[in-house]
Amino acid sequence: MTVQTIVLTVQQTILLVITYACGVTSLVAFVHAAVTRPDAFTAVDAQSKTFWVALLGGSTLLIWLFGAAALSVWFLFLIGVVAMLVYVVDVRRRVDEILGRSWFRKTR
Repeated sequence: MTVQTIVLTVQQTILLVITYACGVTSLVAFVHAAVTRPDAFTAVDAQSKTFWVALLGGSTLLIWLFGAAALSVWFLFLIGVVAMLVYVVDVRRRVDEILGRSWFRKTR
């Protein structure tokens, strides 16, 4: 095995792990948005539930289809990751606060 082969194998493995992590996170965010009450989204001044479910469904699809693909279409993967991260970091946190949920956080 050459050094080039080892580096390429490590690079592909890292990309695959990133794809799986983002894909699972996006799927969890999609399910979270799907089971959340519609009025919770409007209460936190976010887009509608329909918008987020559609966006997260599309981003989940983009992540799983283009995650470990060639670099020429990797921007589609990044679009899906950004949409998922906006929901997870901003919208989900505010919705959970208003509903009194505590996913993966300590309650006070």
